[in-house]
Amino acid sequence: MVDAWEVDVFTVAIVDNQPVRRGGMERLINDEAELEVVASVSGVAELDTVATKYDMVVLDLPLDSDGAAVVTISRLADVSRPLVVAAWDRPPTLLAAIRAGAYACVSRHSDPQAVSAALRVVAHGGFYVCDRMYPQLQAELNRPAREDPNGLAPREVETLRWIARGFTQAQIASRMGLSPATVNTYAKRIRAKLKATNKAELTRVAIELGHLNDDYSVDPAA
Repeated sequence: MVDAWEVDVFTVAIVDNQPVRRGGMERLINDEAELEVVASVSGVAELDTVATKYDMVVLDLPLDSDGAAVVTISRLADVSRPLVVAAWDRPPTLLAAIRAGAYACVSRHSDPQAVSAALRVVAHGGFYVCDRMYPQLQAELNRPAREDPNGLAPREVETLRWIARGFTQAQIASRMGLSPATVNTYAKRIRAKLKATNKAELTRVAIELGHLNDDYSVDPAA
């Protein structure tokens, strides 16, 4: 018989290259009865050495983070629920992080109460953006999609970005909410429009066109 006072415990991994800040996050998480820190590391690569699985990961993006941050968030989203902490004044944008699979986005300037709220929401499968980030998120949502000079439709641009970042068609289909057959059709159209015959050429063209810049806006409803 289960004890009436027993609660589910959600395991958390912390990734932050600043030891003092990481220690503060550990204390904040351990103050929550239903949360338990099972890993606290300075870099994502160190998580590969952690035998324990985790339900959530708190990822603090370094100030020098670049386009690789989106790939990191996506890969963490395959095995956990990412809560991303960043300054948000440089790539990736909030929308880029959310599209990559972030369950929550909070600012480095968020108060402990906001971070605790985000942790609880994510633990139960919800989505959270801290109050101070709402204006920025609204601005990104209202930003018009840039017209592609090669005639790529917004969904084709999004597909190209995932291809260039190294994801398989099955992974892309999962992230875009499409069938693999539809992604395959998009890929064929993209190759025809860009006159590219292989993935390496697609990646090169994507970089040249600026489609790997996380500030590039894609309309998810298109």
